[in-house]
Amino acid sequence: MSTEHNKQIAREFFERLDRRDIDGAVAMLSEDATYWIAGRRETIPSAGTQTKPQIARIFRLMDEQIEGGLRLRVTGAIAEGDQVALQMESHGRLRNGRVYENSYHIHVTVRDERIAAIREYLDTQHVFDVWFRREGAAH
Repeated sequence: MSTEHNKQIAREFFERLDRRDIDGAVAMLSEDATYWIAGRRETIPSAGTQTKPQIARIFRLMDEQIEGGLRLRVTGAIAEGDQVALQMESHGRLRNGRVYENSYHIHVTVRDERIAAIREYLDTQHVFDVWFRREGAAH
């Protein structure tokens, strides 16, 4: 499989999430896929390594909390072999009124036309502040 094809698979996964097609995105993952998210579980419950069913649940929970869904935009992509690196941005307004805008580096491993692993690096302080900080809590 070409590096261009691998980049297209990685882009398509996040394009499906952008369209709120969670089932379609999850279908692109291999059965043994892992999705790792930067952060500490003590402060960000979604941090760490997730299985395919676990990440599907997280995507659905996020979608329920964001008015109109999370907008995702790939701003750059490079690939070598089965490895793809994406630069991305997101934007969404949570039902509690907070705005979530983050920047990401995503490392995707493609195997046999499916995504076998994703590693997501993002601003974990912003995740905590928008998703998990209680109202009135000091920084």
